[in-house]
Amino acid sequence: MQTILLLSLSNIFMTTAWYWHLKGGMNKPLFGVILISWGIAFVEYCFAVPANRIGFAAGWSAGQLKVAQEAIALLVFGVFMVAVLGEPLHWRHIAAFACIMAAVGFLFVGR
Repeated sequence: MQTILLLSLSNIFMTTAWYWHLKGGMNKPLFGVILISWGIAFVEYCFAVPANRIGFAAGWSAGQLKVAQEAIALLVFGVFMVAVLGEPLHWRHIAAFACIMAAVGFLFVGR
């Protein structure tokens, strides 16, 4: 559970680092946006690295950690896309999420 919580926090920061500037920041100088994003991404690493170490120590494989991270990233991005960027959620987004969740299921079968 600790791994999932830390991966979720890291993805919130990473999604923000990558996409915050698309809403109202397009007129800001690119170099400044990059520096701000690097600062936000540093916080993301402070959650992601421990999440992966804790998960690996608990018996998760690297593949399981990665696919879980991707599933969380897609969920976090979906919320960010709708709540922050104001983009609509389509059936394609839900289908893509279902495919990622199927990948998670495949890697955790028999664990």
